[in-house]
Amino acid sequence: MSFLFRYAALGTFLVAAGFAGHADANVVINGTRVIYPSEDKEVTVKLSNDSAQPMLVQVWLDNGDEKSAPEKIKTPFTLTPPISRIEPGKGQAVRVLYTQDPLPSDKETLFWFNMLEVPPKPADAEGRNLLQFAFRTRIKFIFRPKGLAGNAADAYQQLSWKLVSNQDNKGLALQVSNPTPYYVNFAHVGIMQGDKRELEQGGMVAPGATTVFQLTKLQGQPSADAKATFDVINDFGAVAEHDQALSR
Repeated sequence: MSFLFRYAALGTFLVAAGFAGHADANVVINGTRVIYPSEDKEVTVKLSNDSAQPMLVQVWLDNGDEKSAPEKIKTPFTLTPPISRIEPGKGQAVRVLYTQDPLPSDKETLFWFNMLEVPPKPADAEGRNLLQFAFRTRIKFIFRPKGLAGNAADAYQQLSWKLVSNQDNKGLALQVSNPTPYYVNFAHVGIMQGDKRELEQGGMVAPGATTVFQLTKLQGQPSADAKATFDVINDFGAVAEHDQALSR
């Protein structure tokens, strides 16, 4: 399981060291996130090779530490096949099965689905100095227990937002609290004053947790009618714009 991952680590080092070149990932995951309902026996993640050459692909889940080697990670899921060869223009279905090891039943649990692709060695590589790139894609994998209160699509409506001092006590930050059992993901967050949206980079807020977003674009105190504005990403990867009054 670790061979391809180590190959990718080498490729990442070479890129960071300044061996510049243009390259693009060739294998695509169908979707921006994976939702695993607890009542399902398995879920399928579909991969497709959009390139003109075969690709060797490795898949695994991690618990949040993206630097962990696959063979050292323990999650309550089995992925089949863990390594596969995908021919040009073809696809591969990866089956993910829950092993029934205990997970919280009162809230969602977040894992990460990893896909590593390695191109084949060129036929004319003999005697040549070549640099090949391995690409890694990492998306959210959310385990959703049956019977949670409410529903994921409406969880954003229960969030509460307020302005707080930022980390260096200079300026303001935006804090969001999530009382629901669902993860809420944002493409952007920010402040709306009048009809002007001042957006920052997004992120997520975990069930029962709070997250603070720095407001680097906000100059001075916001107006009295200022609102929190945020773009929510749903289970299918669609983005919708929402606004909400700030808590005082």
